[in-house]
Amino acid sequence: MKVFDLACSQGHSFEGWFESADAFEAQLGRGLVECPMCADASVSRRPSAPRLNLSNGSSPEVAGSAEGDRALQRAWLALARHIRDNTEDVGARFADEARRIHYREAPARGIRGVATRDESIALAEEGIEVVSFPMPQSVKDPLQ
Repeated sequence: MKVFDLACSQGHSFEGWFESADAFEAQLGRGLVECPMCADASVSRRPSAPRLNLSNGSSPEVAGSAEGDRALQRAWLALARHIRDNTEDVGARFADEARRIHYREAPARGIRGVATRDESIALAEEGIEVVSFPMPQSVKDPLQ
């Protein structure tokens, strides 16, 4: 297996594992390679050096480094999956459903959905806490 450092046109960097460089190029040509963060199919290989394991221990990840960036992306994707798996998607009804839950007109539960900026401000003014979290496309779509 070959591990390639990849990047999308939006600047997200990630790893891809392929049988060979030819396999990567073939999958890229067929539109099968996309960014796990934003689903951008405009992906390119980034220059990378061979990875050497020079010690038995693991080195700490440095913020701002390529490895630190990948660790942050992995954590963000893990959180996105946790939110997806443990909340109900109410879509555009988010503000209405959040109010119903807050005023005990609906069962208490975790929900996610879409709210406009004005709806979010109105909810906050009513004392209803909401958190904005961008869900990556790869978490929204089922695995093919």
